[in-house]
Amino acid sequence: MNQQHRDERARIREAMDRLLTGQATASNGSLTIVALAAEADVHRMALLKRHVDLKNEFYERVRAETRQVPETEKRLRETVTKLKKTIANQRTEIEELRRQVTRLALASAVLTQEDDRQAGHALEPDNVVLFRPPKA
Repeated sequence: MNQQHRDERARIREAMDRLLTGQATASNGSLTIVALAAEADVHRMALLKRHVDLKNEFYERVRAETRQVPETEKRLRETVTKLKKTIANQRTEIEELRRQVTRLALASAVLTQEDDRQAGHALEPDNVVLFRPPKA
């Protein structure tokens, strides 16, 4: 680990402490990775790629010290709730459509049979050839 890497990690830890105590100096003070990166004066991707352990530590400290759920987790939970509701609505709609298809298929069969009777058609299709002619 080079000196620049160690300095970056130290700045991130100091930024964590400032954010968790509510003494942000370079960010809006929210308990997010974006605010942590701004507060530590590092690129956000540095937290997501090089310092994943510090990112995880930050979120653990947010939960433990502030008894809050991180903002990203709140948004994800809201999205999951909305998606579950959408799925339930779609399942209900699919079941109703299946019942409707069944009813329409039955109605079509009844109407076709009635139409054949009214037109005087035989119940056998025109393209069927009997092996033995019907007995008269």
